[in-house]
Amino acid sequence: MTDHRTLANAIRALSMDAVQQANSGHPGAPMGMADIAETLWNGFLKHNPANPDWIDRDRFVLSNGHGSMLLYSLLHLSGYDLDINELKNFRQLHSKTPGHPEYGYAPGVETTTGPLGQGVANAVGMAIAERTLAAQYNKPGLDLINHHTYTFLGDGCLMEGISHEVCSLAGTLKLGKLIAFYDDNGISIDGEVEGWFSDDTPKRFESYGWHVIPKVDGHDHAAIEKAIAQAKAQSDKPTLICCQTLIGFGSPNKEGKESSHGAPLGTDEVALAREKLGWTHAPFEIPGEIYNAWDAKQAGAAAEAEWTKTLSDYRAQHAGECAEFERRISGELPADWNDKAQEYIASVDKAAEKIASRKASQNALNGFGPLLPELIGGSADLAGSNLTIWSGSKGIEESPDGNYIYFGVREFGMAAIMNGLVLHGGFKAYGATFLMFSEYARNALRMAALMKLPALYVFTHDSIGLGEDGPTHQPVEQAATLRLLPNMDVWRPCDAVESAICWKASIERNDGPSSMLFSRQGLAPQARSAEQLVNVEKGGYVLLDTDNPQAILIATGSEVGLAVEAHAKLADQGISTRVVSMPSTNVFDRQSQSYQDSVLPDSLQSRVVIEAGVSGGWYKYAGSRNAMVCLDTFGESGPADQVFEHFGFNVANVVEKVKQVIS
Repeated sequence: MTDHRTLANAIRALSMDAVQQANSGHPGAPMGMADIAETLWNGFLKHNPANPDWIDRDRFVLSNGHGSMLLYSLLHLSGYDLDINELKNFRQLHSKTPGHPEYGYAPGVETTTGPLGQGVANAVGMAIAERTLAAQYNKPGLDLINHHTYTFLGDGCLMEGISHEVCSLAGTLKLGKLIAFYDDNGISIDGEVEGWFSDDTPKRFESYGWHVIPKVDGHDHAAIEKAIAQAKAQSDKPTLICCQTLIGFGSPNKEGKESSHGAPLGTDEVALAREKLGWTHAPFEIPGEIYNAWDAKQAGAAAEAEWTKTLSDYRAQHAGECAEFERRISGELPADWNDKAQEYIASVDKAAEKIASRKASQNALNGFGPLLPELIGGSADLAGSNLTIWSGSKGIEESPDGNYIYFGVREFGMAAIMNGLVLHGGFKAYGATFLMFSEYARNALRMAALMKLPALYVFTHDSIGLGEDGPTHQPVEQAATLRLLPNMDVWRPCDAVESAICWKASIERNDGPSSMLFSRQGLAPQARSAEQLVNVEKGGYVLLDTDNPQAILIATGSEVGLAVEAHAKLADQGISTRVVSMPSTNVFDRQSQSYQDSVLPDSLQSRVVIEAGVSGGWYKYAGSRNAMVCLDTFGESGPADQVFEHFGFNVANVVEKVKQVIS
C-alpha cells in the first residue's frame, strides 16, 4: 500500500512541475497543504468524480485560490475529467487550468476563487444551503441532503475584512457542517506576517462561536485525521482546524520562505526538491500504483448509488415533495410560474397605485414568493428600509427550514454568501442594502457576474431622492458602474408595474446576476397598452408617442414621471416628443437591432436623457444632438423635493433642454 506522504508528494510534484512549465504561479501553498489535502480527500471527502454535480456531494472550496495547482492536482489524481495535458497547460490560454480556479472550466471546481476571503464566504453560503435544504426535505431515515462543506484558507483570507463578516455569521448560525482548514504558515507575499498580522486566530474564532482545534501539525497524517474526525463530530458549531505548515514543503532552499509563494522554484530547486522528497519520477509522471491509490471513482459511484436508492425510496413515499426537490436542484421554475406571474403583474397594472418602488418590490415578493419555495434571502440590517421581509418569510436562525437570513451589517459578506447559496443549488438567493452600499459588496457582485450566477440584488434608496441622509448615502455613479459589469443586468423601474416585471425577469434569468434599483419616494403609475407591458421586459420601450416627434425623452426610475410631465408641457407649447422608459440598458442592448431602432430611430437624433445619476453611460443612447438632465456631482442633504429642484430635476429644465436640442 502506498504511504500517505508519497500520495501527498504526487500533489507536490505536479504542482511544482506545472508552475515551472508555465513559468508562473504559486507552488508554495500546494506543497505546504498537500498532506492536509491528501488526508481529507482520501479519508473523508464524499464525492463522485464521474458526476461532479451530484447534489449530495461534499463541497470543497480552495479560498486561497492562488494555490490552484493543489486543486487541479487533486481533481486529476482522484479521477475527474481533467487529464495530464491540462496540467501541462496550466495558466495557458483556453486551458481548463487557469491561474486561479474558475467555475465552469474544470469539473469539480465549485467556485471561482482568488480574491482572498471570498472562498470561505462562498463556503458559508454552501453550508447554509446544505442545512436549509436538509431541513426542508429530509425525512426520518431518508436523508436527501447530508454533506459537509470544507474550505482551505490562508493568512491572506483571514486578514481580509470579509472573513470577519462571514465567519462571525457562521458562528452565530451554528453551521456545524462547515469545516475550515487554516494554513498557518506565517508567510505572505511580503514575507513573515508577524509584522502585520499578529491576531490570536484561535481566540478570534472561539469568540465567533466556532469549535477551534489549534496547533495541528499540518504534515502529520494521523494528527490531521484526528482533527477532521473531531470536527465532524461537532454538530452545532463550525470548526476551524489550525494547521501549522511549511510553505513550499520539500524545497531545500525555499521551504518556509516567501520566495516559494508566488514564483516558480526554478529548475535547479525543483530537482533538489525531488531529491529531498524522494520523488524519482519525471515531470508530470505519476506511477500507476499512485493513481490507483488516489482513484475515487469506485467509492464515489458507490456513495452516489446509495443516495440514489434513498432518493427512490423517498419518491415512493413522498412523491410530491420529491418532484419539487428534483425541480429545484435542476434549476427549473415551477410549471405554472409564468401564468401566475403574469396574473400578478396584471393585478398590479389594474391597481395603478402610486407607491415607492421599494414597496412595489416588497409587494412583488409577496406575489412571487408563494410560488417559489426555492426563494431565500435577506437584508444587510436594513429590512425595514429595503422591505425584503414578505408574508412568508421565516428566519433560518430560528427555523432551519426557513427562507430569510438576517445578514447583519455585512454587505460584502452577504453578497459572497449569496454566491455560495446559488452555487450549491436548490435556491434563488436575494440580498438587499442601499444602492450606495453596493460599493461595499462590489467585488462579490463582480464574482457573481464572472461566474454568471443568477443572484438577485435588491438596492433601494436609489438616488438623491432619499434626501436628508445626504451625499454619503445618495448614490450617483452606482447605477452607471453596475451597468458596466459584464453579465450584470441592472433594472431601475419607474413604477409598481415595472418593478414587478423586473423581479419576474430577474427570477427567470439563469445566466447572470441582476441588480434591481428601487426608490424611497412614491412613484406615479404609468398607463400602458398590452404591447407596452410585453415590451417592458425588453429593457426599453416607447411609453408615450406622437405622430411626428421632434425629440425623444429617455428616462429611468423616478425620472420617468418627470419626462411624462415634460411631455405634456411641451405638447401645450406645440412641441411633440416621444417618451422612452429605459428600465434596463443591459437588457435593451440584447434586443434585435430592428427593435432598438424602433425605439430610438436614427432619424431622430434630438434626445434628452433624464436620470438622477452620472451622465457617462448615456451618450451611446443620446443621439448626436443631446442634452443631459443628470447629476455629475455629488448630492446634497435636504428634503428630497428641494434636492431634486436644486439639481434641475424639474419640468421647466427638461422643457428648456428639449428646446435646445431641437433648435
